[in-house]
Amino acid sequence: MLIAFNKPFGVICKFRPEPGRRTLADYINVPNVYPAGRLDTDSEGLLLLTDDGLLQARIANPRHKLAKVYWAQVEGVPTEAALTSLRNGVDLGDFTTKPAGARSISEPTNLWPRDPPIRYRAKIPTAWLELTLREGKNRQVRRMTARVGFPTLRLVRAAVGQVGVDGLAPGTWREIDAASPWTERRPHANATSR
Repeated sequence: MLIAFNKPFGVICKFRPEPGRRTLADYINVPNVYPAGRLDTDSEGLLLLTDDGLLQARIANPRHKLAKVYWAQVEGVPTEAALTSLRNGVDLGDFTTKPAGARSISEPTNLWPRDPPIRYRAKIPTAWLELTLREGKNRQVRRMTARVGFPTLRLVRAAVGQVGVDGLAPGTWREIDAASPWTERRPHANATSR
């Protein structure tokens, strides 16, 4: 079984109860499924869950180089030099990121309102980036954008491989065919599933 879930902001990526906090158990009542990878509590968007340990490892393990597409709302308007740095790899001190897809985009039209909304400051513009990574270190996107001078205000995972978040409202999920997105077809480096 493979489940695509649109994780809302503030939900912890585990099933065990956390007093006063929302977890996956508040949304998904399916036995024996576990997240394939994770998504930080302050991030939102696509989270895949499965009951198949081999599939879970294939999705989550960076050695399989499965593309993960993120939409990041950043503070400021990124320069071409910042985008080039993101594409080439960013030295974060403890490691240097692998080359990634990075481009400026308009705010996604299929994006839902965040609850709570990000803090709005009239004198500081924001912009949207689409980043495609094939690795997934802790808080990597946020660290990358901050390092090039444009801190992330909102982070949404839009796709993993061929599976996208389209059509899923926050807090909802759907079962998807576990075979089709992961066998034979491999996404192109800049492919998105939207």
